[in-house]
Amino acid sequence: MAQAKINAKMNDATKNKFTRTMSMADRSGRLLESLDQIEMRVEALREEASAMEQERECLIEMIQSIQNSQEMRSICDGEREELSLTAARLMGRTLTVKVSLETIRNQQQEEALQKAMKMIDEITEKLLEDLQSARTRLEALHAACVSDAPPVPVDQKFQSVVISCALEDQKKIKRRLETLIRNMDNAEKTIQIMDNPKVDLSKLANGK
Repeated sequence: MAQAKINAKMNDATKNKFTRTMSMADRSGRLLESLDQIEMRVEALREEASAMEQERECLIEMIQSIQNSQEMRSICDGEREELSLTAARLMGRTLTVKVSLETIRNQQQEEALQKAMKMIDEITEKLLEDLQSARTRLEALHAACVSDAPPVPVDQKFQSVVISCALEDQKKIKRRLETLIRNMDNAEKTIQIMDNPKVDLSKLANGK
């Protein structure tokens, strides 16, 4: 009889332990599921912040393009002043938007980013010396950032540096190069119009 009671108590203890273990497993599973959902929301938040950051850069570029456009130079002083004030107001409001999206990097990625930016800066510093040469070099850097076969030679050295950067930094480097090349396109068009004002303006008047 005594042995039977002992066995019953042991069975109850085992049962209670098993129940507690299952309960802990359930709680752990629920917590893990909650963390998985939070992770998805965190990534969505970062993507939205990145999109806002890109939109801010795009707006700044568009305003600057209008401010420096040939069309702005070809209108009368009164209209130019009014449009310049509007553009300056919009620029000021755009700059009040602060988007901070930090990229988590290890030491190697940090060094690679600094090296990549330095290589771009070295080219932009010499833009005024030789615009066409600078454009060719920037296109070679941009070619190193795309997966499709580019129509221009790839800067292999820059490509090896970019590959060592964090993925988010790779995207930012590519966007910066695209912005620089677009700005150079606009600058070249402006220079052409200023060099040949009569010819280019007549073509524009004829819709060519």
